[in-house]
Amino acid sequence: MIYRFVAISDEEDSFIREFELKETDNLLDFHNALQEELEYDMSQMASFFTASKKWEKEEEFTLFEMGPGTSLMEAVTIDDIVIDKNQKLLYIFDQFNERALFLEATGTTDEIDGREYPSCTRSQGKPPKQVQFANFIDPVIKIDAGFEDEDDNDLADDPDLSDLEGLEEEDEI
Repeated sequence: MIYRFVAISDEEDSFIREFELKETDNLLDFHNALQEELEYDMSQMASFFTASKKWEKEEEFTLFEMGPGTSLMEAVTIDDIVIDKNQKLLYIFDQFNERALFLEATGTTDEIDGREYPSCTRSQGKPPKQVQFANFIDPVIKIDAGFEDEDDNDLADDPDLSDLEGLEEEDEI
């Protein structure tokens, strides 16, 4: 049996992707298909969550063992997680900003001979960028800001430091 999923984004209105997966494909296969189709950097962390009808997170599936309460993507087949007719999944592709794709099972079909699965069967619109850096501070910082016009930056002229020059070794603590 082949499961059909539609992927949408709340960031890009025109974005739609449709995927077909074998019932024996696992979530890691689905992750790899999403990453390849969206041209995302595969070194970034990502997770799937089963979701309620109101898109609330339920069980988490991760790339690596993350402790209690999570399962590995490679250990869970599509058939294992599609419990409801319109099973919902969240695919968190930007862990730091909690950004996700909304995935929903839309039905089943028969396998097509010669087609590789998982398969993207519809690609419309631009995908959301994988990582947003808008919340981070600009890494370019002027260290000497505020000292540009001052000529008294020489430490030898500092009266507090010049008093230390006369200390002898026995005076040190």
